[in-house]
Amino acid sequence: MVPLVVYIARDGSYRFKIILYGPSLSGKTTMLRKFKETNSDNLGKILSIEQSDGRTIFFDYTTLRVHRNVFCDIYTAPGQKRHRKQRLILLKSVDGVIFVADSDPRAVRENLESIRELRMFFGSRFKTLPLVIALNKRDLPDALPMTVLLRILELNRPFVAYPTIAIRGLGIDIVFRNAIRLTVLSKLAPSIYRMELLELSRREPYYGVIKESIREDAIYALG
Repeated sequence: MVPLVVYIARDGSYRFKIILYGPSLSGKTTMLRKFKETNSDNLGKILSIEQSDGRTIFFDYTTLRVHRNVFCDIYTAPGQKRHRKQRLILLKSVDGVIFVADSDPRAVRENLESIRELRMFFGSRFKTLPLVIALNKRDLPDALPMTVLLRILELNRPFVAYPTIAIRGLGIDIVFRNAIRLTVLSKLAPSIYRMELLELSRREPYYGVIKESIREDAIYALG
């Protein structure tokens, strides 16, 4: 069993590290920026290191105040193959993951390679790691059906997935809210977190549950 580690800052606050992971151009940075637009009072400035075309070179970073003394440090990982070393550095000490899957049929291989890299890094911990799947770009006319996309990812573990359209800010808040909730539970209330994982693992047929976003489900091109 992996020992329970909670990072407590010098000022006594609790800090948790959440990373947005996924293939290049899947919408990670856009998702973080849209989340910032609707949570500006609780989110710090987003620090970005990117190329002239907007692609992230190393990472985007911001801090979210969840509660009076609870903070989440949120990162995005660059998706390009040449930045693998940077991604592995960013994954160190991660407490929770938002995997941003690209619904474009032409991104199937990139989605699979990205989730396999994530699974390889965490090893056995991948089975219990707080994980929320954002099925992004649901507005594409040829978007892969959500169930097909989840089969491609071969998760074989409990998960929760939401359809999103990052460029329009749709479905974003619920993804972040649940990623934060699961991450904090896993550290501060592990018995409750394990119960949630057990409940998710009983769902068929994909070892998880697909949830439609509040008030926005009608706009999605769901499969």
